[in-house]
Amino acid sequence: MYKIIQKEMLTPNICRMVVEAPRLAAAAKPGQFLIVRADEKGERIPLTISDFDVEKGTVTIVTQPIGASTQDIVAFEEGESFADVVGPLGNPSEFIEMSPEQLAASHFIFIAGGVGTAPVYPQAKWLHAHGAKVDVIIGAKTASLLIYKEEMAAVCDHLHLCTDDGSEGFHGMVTALLEKLVNDGNQYTQAVAIGPMIMMKFTTLTAKKLGLPIVVSLNTLMVDGTGMCGACRVTVAGKTRFACVEGPEFNGYDVDFDEAMRRQGQYRAEETEARENHVCRIGRGK
Repeated sequence: MYKIIQKEMLTPNICRMVVEAPRLAAAAKPGQFLIVRADEKGERIPLTISDFDVEKGTVTIVTQPIGASTQDIVAFEEGESFADVVGPLGNPSEFIEMSPEQLAASHFIFIAGGVGTAPVYPQAKWLHAHGAKVDVIIGAKTASLLIYKEEMAAVCDHLHLCTDDGSEGFHGMVTALLEKLVNDGNQYTQAVAIGPMIMMKFTTLTAKKLGLPIVVSLNTLMVDGTGMCGACRVTVAGKTRFACVEGPEFNGYDVDFDEAMRRQGQYRAEETEARENHVCRIGRGK
């Protein structure tokens, strides 16, 4: 059993949990994910690792209750336990193979959208600790939906906040802010975008216009996390790839985002029906 050590609602609809999983924490690397199964009847839910602490033996997950199974996960309270937490799965970020000299010469710019901010944190944290220069853009529709502001500020050189409605930070889309930062003279060597598929698509188009290499994470496509279900099939550089076992990170220039977005929406009707008819069976008194 995997006990929940800490639970915190970052926004009314985004939950952060610190979970006891010492073996997973000892093996985890930036960019990887894990699978949570709430109880013995629960669906397998892949979630990107949002932090890990080897000494405490814990991993952190951030969940937005979109469907029935994620509603069950968020219903758990501190002191309760998940039936299963499996991982780490997927390939770690490629930058962990860079030499100290390469890291010292690098300047990363992360573009984080919504819940995608959480998996950016361990990547920025690792790079900052290993001598790379790191800037981060956190984007959201409005100020109340910005997460990880204080945590991210502690592990990057420059943090830029961006809201669609201008309620905090830069007024506009993350793509416009990225373009402004580059035009202002920032010389980035690598961009990384994690967030909604549509955001990653247009961030990739902007990066290409700016001549900036970009990596994207296709974690939102994953279902069973093993490649068995085929739900995360995506065309990358003209070849069929599986995000869960061959990713989740890929060269953004190579990803067929339109296909990925179609695949992402293929079970939307079923998900909506399941959510609307869902009766939570998790937690005391429910």
